[in-house]
Amino acid sequence: MIAPVLLRHLTLGGERRRLSPENLLLAAWAIAIVAVAGPSWRQVPSPFAQAARPAMFVVKVTPSMLERDLAPPRLDRARQKMADLLKLREGAPTGLVAYAGSAHLVLPPTPDGEALNAMAGALAPDLMPRQGDALADAVKLAADALRRGGQGGSVLVFADAAPALANGAAAAPVTLYALHPPGRDADPSIAAAAAALHADVVNLTLDDGDVGALAHILATAGPPPPAPGEGERWEEAGYWLTPLLALLVLAWFRRGWVLA
Repeated sequence: MIAPVLLRHLTLGGERRRLSPENLLLAAWAIAIVAVAGPSWRQVPSPFAQAARPAMFVVKVTPSMLERDLAPPRLDRARQKMADLLKLREGAPTGLVAYAGSAHLVLPPTPDGEALNAMAGALAPDLMPRQGDALADAVKLAADALRRGGQGGSVLVFADAAPALANGAAAAPVTLYALHPPGRDADPSIAAAAAALHADVVNLTLDDGDVGALAHILATAGPPPPAPGEGERWEEAGYWLTPLLALLVLAWFRRGWVLA
């Protein structure tokens, strides 16, 4: 007695619709599970990874560094060059080792350049407990500090002369910055120490050419940080499924849809 066009809307368990509340709920559940699981297919740099290579400044603190053949004296000139270099390496972890007859860790690698400048400004030969030239111990101490940091890096030595060293590469790349008056050759011991340590040598200049050369060496020496597996992370891409999930939820506002 009921017209067929009306009967199909009043019959339960009859012809099933392709788009039903049950199918929609099942699809929404499946998409939500995948989104919450955090699918990822590419790696991105970690926001906590260091962008620049760490370095250790090794400064010779002996009476010879107070000689006034340079204006200002060699030790003050080394402090100036360190400050200029820190400006070019802003944010890069940098530490400080002072040495004379013994080597001492003044500051482990830190991105705080002002702290390093303050520590370097306080160095003086009369503070060192022993006179001498323990360059090998200072380089080893600096390399150990870099190794403990786990990010690699290189060692930069500020010195006017160097002792005789046994031949052998250091545990980290080494650069010798020769403090001598411009126009005069560096002390021959610097070249001998560089050969023993397999190190580069950069000579002092009155302009910023030496600082630029040092910055380039420190930026390219050694393996790039961070260590493998520490500088990248998998990017979760589950949020890309939220628009599709929202569309399925909007369909639930269709009039007459009820699921019990």
